[in-house]
Amino acid sequence: MPDVHVEDGVRLQKVLASAGLGSRRACEDLITAGRVTVDGIPVTELGVRVDPQAAAIHVDGMRVQLDTSVITLALNKPLGVVSTMHDPEGRPSLAAFVANREERLFHVGRLDAETEGLILLTNDGELANRLSHPSHEVAKTYLAHVEGRVGPHIGQQMLHGIELEDGIAKVDRYRVVDTTPGAALVEIVLHEGRNRIVRRLFEAVGHPVDRLVRTQIGPIRLGDLKPGKTRVLSKPEVGSLMTQVGM
Repeated sequence: MPDVHVEDGVRLQKVLASAGLGSRRACEDLITAGRVTVDGIPVTELGVRVDPQAAAIHVDGMRVQLDTSVITLALNKPLGVVSTMHDPEGRPSLAAFVANREERLFHVGRLDAETEGLILLTNDGELANRLSHPSHEVAKTYLAHVEGRVGPHIGQQMLHGIELEDGIAKVDRYRVVDTTPGAALVEIVLHEGRNRIVRRLFEAVGHPVDRLVRTQIGPIRLGDLKPGKTRVLSKPEVGSLMTQVGM
């Protein structure tokens, strides 16, 4: 088995404790229980030292975020804001909501101006690239307020696939949350990244979208974050994102 020990490195339990995984003693227990891997190698001995800047450490399969200079934010994008850090036309952009931050942030995933909800911003270029790449198929959840009363066949159509002008599109999950005589609130989950895909799907089945909110990206939920507000993702949240995209 390859040796992950680095002679002038930091003790593994100290690295785990400084990453917020509990006391030094609790982290020793994680190691001896066989729950920790370093660069894919299980480590059960307490004397192992590692390089925190270079090692890929996982606990129970979840990547541990070790780089304290890396930050990832959740933003609840308000209506009318374009998904860019700068807009040549002078429209409101994402930059206004992170103007107090010194980091150079990349936004992950676009929302059109009239769609609200969750956008992630990070200074981790690798994480941003992987989250944006279609090959990782990170699921996204939306709440759509649509016109008309949706029948049960609509869900079946969306799950099986609907022919759009740029090919077939389908959702992973579909759930009617609420209905009134003239409208419905529908939650859908999909990993499609095509432009305006949710709106086009509902238009194709005769139920135009009045309001659209993205409520989740992968394991990260919008929760009760107010429009225009940001919050820093916790280390476990970032770890779950990294794990999902194979980091």
